[in-house]
Amino acid sequence: MKSPASSRRHTAVGLLLTGIMLFPVYWMLNVSLTPQQDMRKSPPDLFPLHPTFEGYRAVLHDQMPYLGTSLLIGLGTVAATLVLAAPAGYSLAKLRPRGGGILGLALLVAQMIPGIVMAMGFYGVFLNLGLLNSWWGLIIADSTIAVPFGVMIFTAFMSGIPDELTAAARIDGAGSWRTFWSVVLPVSRNAVVTVSLFSFLWAWSDFVFANTLDGGGDLRPITLGIYRYIGNNNQEWNAIMATAVVASVPAAVLLVLAQRYVAAGVTAGAVKD
Repeated sequence: MKSPASSRRHTAVGLLLTGIMLFPVYWMLNVSLTPQQDMRKSPPDLFPLHPTFEGYRAVLHDQMPYLGTSLLIGLGTVAATLVLAAPAGYSLAKLRPRGGGILGLALLVAQMIPGIVMAMGFYGVFLNLGLLNSWWGLIIADSTIAVPFGVMIFTAFMSGIPDELTAAARIDGAGSWRTFWSVVLPVSRNAVVTVSLFSFLWAWSDFVFANTLDGGGDLRPITLGIYRYIGNNNQEWNAIMATAVVASVPAAVLLVLAQRYVAAGVTAGAVKD
């Protein structure tokens, strides 16, 4: 059993490491509230002594279309991932088709392919199909990252669902699809939340696909909005940091709300009876 002194030391070390990791986030918020004339002070203020919201007003004026596009792409990626990954995970976990092991290996290999390699391949395909500069093209591209991960999470989670539950549904006359929709999917809430969260975060933070396939005009996602904003206004750091703060809010809120579901969904299947 740990002594009180040892527990206090571990707590202090944990708080110190947490503070170090969160300091860039705090500094981003600090700079977003710092007036432009105080930006080059030496030493800089550790706290915004004269806070201003000019940067946030610039965000609302210049970046709202990009935020809307990122939200559309993120939600579209979540929907596409769930539609494809949940039935696939159920099939691998409960129906056990031939070649399921090979498919699982292929999904694992797909996670190892660098994003830039996939982006260049998508560029050639999308150019021929006319999908460049479209938000649905970015949804398709982002889904290729999220779907393999989603299938593995659903497979691991649904493997832990007792076979007696699905057998009882079959005895009551339910087919494979009805069993999946009415029995398996409702009890897979943790996996659904986990896959949805990671799919949204991948789409929301994507830069490689967005920059290669280019959302076009006002349909650019927020990552490209920040990138172009830095290029055009590289002296207005309070507006740049305000954009980064606003872009971080949806991800932070989702992580806080879904953390207990994510913990259960990610660890599902790790321990077998």
